[in-house]
Amino acid sequence: MRKVSVLGLAVLAAAVFAVSCGSTRQLAEGEYKLARNRIEFAGESGLKAGDVSPYIKQQPAAFSLKPELVVYDPDLVDASVENIRNHLDYIGWYNSGVESEVSVKKRKVTVTYRITPGDRYTLSTVSYDLPPGDAFAADFYADTLHSPLRRGMLLSEAALAEESERYASYLRTKGYFDATKALFRYVADTLSHDGTASLEVLVSDKTPMRKYRIGSVDISHPKDLKIREKVLRSLNMVRPGAVYSETDINKTYTRFSAMRLFNSVGIEMTPAGEDLVDCMINLSRAELQGYKLNMEMSTNSTGLIGISPQFNYFHKNVFRGGEWLNLGFTGNFQFRLSDHTRSNEIGVSAGLSLPRFLGFRTSQLRGANIPRTEFNISYNYQNRPEYTRDLFSASYGYSGMTRGRLTYQFYPLQVNLVDLYNIDPDFEKNTLIRNPYIEYSYQDHLDAGIGGMVYYSTSPDINPKTSYSYIRLSLDLSGNVLSLLTKSPFILGVPFAQYARTELTLGRTWRLGKNDTRAVAARLVAGIGYAYGNSSVLPYEKKFFVGGANSMRGWQSRTLGPGGEPRGEGFIIPSQVGDVRLEADLEYRFPLVWKLEGALFAEVGNVWDLKYTGDWGGFSLASLAADWGVGLRADLGIIVVRVDAGVKLRDPAHTEERGFAPAWIGPAEWFNLDTYALHFGVGYPF
Repeated sequence: MRKVSVLGLAVLAAAVFAVSCGSTRQLAEGEYKLARNRIEFAGESGLKAGDVSPYIKQQPAAFSLKPELVVYDPDLVDASVENIRNHLDYIGWYNSGVESEVSVKKRKVTVTYRITPGDRYTLSTVSYDLPPGDAFAADFYADTLHSPLRRGMLLSEAALAEESERYASYLRTKGYFDATKALFRYVADTLSHDGTASLEVLVSDKTPMRKYRIGSVDISHPKDLKIREKVLRSLNMVRPGAVYSETDINKTYTRFSAMRLFNSVGIEMTPAGEDLVDCMINLSRAELQGYKLNMEMSTNSTGLIGISPQFNYFHKNVFRGGEWLNLGFTGNFQFRLSDHTRSNEIGVSAGLSLPRFLGFRTSQLRGANIPRTEFNISYNYQNRPEYTRDLFSASYGYSGMTRGRLTYQFYPLQVNLVDLYNIDPDFEKNTLIRNPYIEYSYQDHLDAGIGGMVYYSTSPDINPKTSYSYIRLSLDLSGNVLSLLTKSPFILGVPFAQYARTELTLGRTWRLGKNDTRAVAARLVAGIGYAYGNSSVLPYEKKFFVGGANSMRGWQSRTLGPGGEPRGEGFIIPSQVGDVRLEADLEYRFPLVWKLEGALFAEVGNVWDLKYTGDWGGFSLASLAADWGVGLRADLGIIVVRVDAGVKLRDPAHTEERGFAPAWIGPAEWFNLDTYALHFGVGYPF
């Protein structure tokens, strides 16, 4: 294996060398390749290369499998020097020195930009010169407490431009329809020679500033969009006779857009007199019905194949009031072609989402985002070699969004009814009866409680193109109300579960390139469930599992853990779950050719049992598993299709062959029996 690795490295090095040389051979006589830009700062200014690098007009090519060539242009170096100097002035480093130096080696050019940061000024005084009118002055000064223009602030054109935008926006919320950043001019006196400046803010004094009121309001939509006019009126917050406010316009836009019924929402405000402005809301129809198809597949070196299809039909206006209907079908089929091992799981679901908070009229809700009331029912059938199980579920709750980045779901009622039957006698005798901890998870039971989820992202985009972070927290509480209503552990002869369960996910994606898909994505997941009162063990369907296309990809779904528990004991098809989950994932994504992307990933994690008294399933960081892998993705615009190959690095399962010890798996074993898994999926794993 060592010879193969050395040969592989040599081939890779030769390929990189060939790409590099190939690009320089494309140069014409007298041309040079731009290999690198360097940025150096004099002194301790706190400036970083990233502050000025976007203003360099010629950048070297990023590494790619296909040769790329950027021919050095000296004129662009001079333009870059001027560009950097202007930008430093703009952000408050006045009269900065910028010089360039060019070095050439084997027809490759490195350009070094040496920067001596200039002078900085702090504000000593701020004064205002306003147009006539007591009403305008009162509105204007009411917001000066929120202004960053105050003594001690660093002076810069960038800060002043940002303040002009902010103040103009504020004035438009107070009725000043024609307020723009062009109203503001600034005069700064920097002649004190002590590093300070006095600033005078001049607001246009050509005419007194006028407040506007709303005149007529009209809503236009295609005739083939069958929606009740009452619904449209309840979404609109721009009312005739009211003082003009940009806040009301933005809220109206958000409310109409959130309905997902309109391909575009246009709000046009037109002056209609000395102090009136008319509003026209133009709505274009979106596709109201459709379907979504998702598919995940995986296999490993033992020959176990898993297929998980998912089909959803949706209608976004089923009762002509913006009600969303969703019908779903899910499946999970596991089998081996070499024998008769089979496991089948089929689920159907229906959900109805109403665009209102039951008990309140939509017009009574003044926020930009309207909560929705949701009703869901589902049935899941699972047929395994060891047993057959039916799961009936129903829920009622609310969902919504605040400030465009925080999404929430709250379910005051969640009910699950689980019925197990056709239990294999050998499984019951050799597995359940011998291990009461497992047995309690495989009983008929009723699960009734509350649940919720909050999700926050620093980017409001569905598919962010810039760096972003997110956090997701979920919580389930079950059985507490029932335990207060009855002293019996049964409801209608069925035991009810009592537990608390929570899961936290933290994620961050760093975009490394402005015009390509290079990125580093990281995720940390932690979850715990605890049974108490009427229950000694979490219900099986509430336990955690890892493995599969989106988690610990060196393993198939439910084939890892709990802890170092030996696999396959009692289960023909693995079904390994736990009360605790810890997982950390890291993935580097990079472009290849055409629409293809590559990925390298590494993961650590496992699940554990809290109350298990066996030898290996209890919680211990010593039983963390680890894997690594490579992926190939095709970005088809609407969806991303991917194939990931995960390889085990550390397997915590205790086996007789290993002397009951977890094992690190070296390169020589990476493609042996049960040491890798292949996954097919849609979308990024996280």
